[in-house]
Amino acid sequence: MDFTFNEDQELFQSTLREFLARECTPEAIRARWSEDAAHSPELWRKLAELGIPGLLVPEADEGMGLDEIDAVLLFEEAGRAALPEPLIATAAVASRMLAEIGDRALADRWLKRIAVGEAIVAVADPVSPFVTDADVAHLLLLAHADEVHAVDPADARRVPQPGNDPSRRLFSVSFVPGEGTRVAEGEPGRKLWADALDRGALAAAAQQIGVADRLIETSCAYAEQRHQFGKPIGSFQAVKHLLADCKVKLEYARPVVHRAAHSVARGAADRPLHVSMAKLAASQAAGSAARVALQVHGAIGYTWEQDLHLWMRRAWSLEQAWGRDAFHRARVAEAVLAEEARLGPGETFGGGA
Repeated sequence: MDFTFNEDQELFQSTLREFLARECTPEAIRARWSEDAAHSPELWRKLAELGIPGLLVPEADEGMGLDEIDAVLLFEEAGRAALPEPLIATAAVASRMLAEIGDRALADRWLKRIAVGEAIVAVADPVSPFVTDADVAHLLLLAHADEVHAVDPADARRVPQPGNDPSRRLFSVSFVPGEGTRVAEGEPGRKLWADALDRGALAAAAQQIGVADRLIETSCAYAEQRHQFGKPIGSFQAVKHLLADCKVKLEYARPVVHRAAHSVARGAADRPLHVSMAKLAASQAAGSAARVALQVHGAIGYTWEQDLHLWMRRAWSLEQAWGRDAFHRARVAEAVLAEEARLGPGETFGGGA
């Protein structure tokens, strides 16, 4: 199977990287932390001009009509820039859910607004008690048993919860479910939430790849500048080995995430397994990069003025989003055990004896 990205996909990635380098600076991210909302309407509008919120919105609804294979590199760039905007819920999850719910009136009302940057949608994480960015959402997609409810934020109680990343604000959300809000139930509802989980976890994993990449790049640059005993600390074997190990974890995780993007885009039967493998590999890469970056930077890494903590916080918060490591390990274990039970005596996963 060929996982090579085409020229258009790579050009879109480089375009977004250049845009975010100009528009999403560490200074701009910090400035939003003291505001009522970490979201920047101006930046969201500019992202919409590039087509980012509407990546997965059908062309008939003025979106780009792309799939997760096209989007995965762009989500990596969002992580690389520590972009605080709510891309995962709105662009990766809600746009697909609204198109697949089967309520054309609901889709007509929201999909175009997402594509042109006029709407943000917060989505309940099926395996977390909290909803991210519910304070800036124009629509809430919430769960009640196996039902999907489309809720006006004014009709829900949103209570802020503590978090380690000021750019990803968490809320407990309560509402009164009813006929007026329910848009799916039963098996269709369960499928929508299962799909939402995999799409959210994939997008989070892709962002973790970008976060790890930026942390390693920042640490390597610092290791070249910082001198001890008359030499750059990057020349010391212990430092080189730490950074090399991080790079190996990153480059092993990246194709696993790309494989999961293909499975989600194509609706593969093993999609949940591939997504969980991707989330675990990306979490390990980002978590290791955060730890090593702090070691390489030494005491300066603990300071508020050092930009390092923007990406460290994002690595930690993304590990908790759309299924923590323990959840995804359990899914992988379940899939492996189910396959072992299916195979006959003496058979192996490769089909040999």
